[in-house]
Amino acid sequence: MPRNKYPEETVKKILDVSLKLFLEKGYEQTTVLDIVDNLGGLTRGAFYHHFKSKEEVLTAIFENEYAECNPFVKAKQMNAANGLERLKLALKLGLNNNIENEQRKAMTSMAHSLMSNPRFLAEHIKGIQQDSKDLALIMEEGMADGSLKQGNAKVLAELFMLLSNVWMLPGIFPADEDEMILKLTMLEEIFVALGYNFIEDEMGHTFFEILDTLEV
Repeated sequence: MPRNKYPEETVKKILDVSLKLFLEKGYEQTTVLDIVDNLGGLTRGAFYHHFKSKEEVLTAIFENEYAECNPFVKAKQMNAANGLERLKLALKLGLNNNIENEQRKAMTSMAHSLMSNPRFLAEHIKGIQQDSKDLALIMEEGMADGSLKQGNAKVLAELFMLLSNVWMLPGIFPADEDEMILKLTMLEEIFVALGYNFIEDEMGHTFFEILDTLEV
C-alpha cells in the first residue's frame, strides 16, 4: 500500500491504530514497531515523519479528544437562558459524549486503568486542568447574570472537576455500585451546601450508564 498522500489521513490512521493498541495491549507494552505493523502498509518512516515517539502519539490522542469533545466550548456556542442553564447544558453534553462518541467511549475505558498507566493519568490530569478553566468561564457568566451565587469561579470549577474526574473515577478510587451512588449523592450535596445546585437527576442516570462501560 503506498503512503497516504494526505498527511491528515496518515495522522488519523496512526492515532486510531495507536489508541486501539494502547487499549488492547496496554500503553507500556505497545511499541512503535507494533503501531507500524498495524498501519496497513505505512512505513516506520511515515510514522516518524509525524511523531517522534509513542509518547507524542498519546499526547496527540488526548489533545484531539479534548478539541473535538470539549463540552464547555460547545456549550458557550449554544443558546442558553443564563449561565446556570449553560452550565447544566455543558455537563449534559460532557456526559453524553462518553456514551455517543466512539472515540470518547474508548478514552473513557482508559480511565479504568489509570493507576497502572502513569502516562494516561498525567494526560488525564492535564485535561482536567484545562476543563477547569473552561468551566470557570461559564460559572463567571452565571455569577454575572445572577443565575449563580457569587463566589470564586476558579476554585469552584477546580473543586468540581477534581471530585467528578478523580475522586469519582473507579480507575483511581475503586468503588462498588453502592459506593458510587453515595459519592454522586455527596457530590451534589457538597455543591448544594455551597449554594450551587446544578446537578440534575438526569445527569446521575447518564453517569451510571458510563460506569456500566467501565464494568463497575
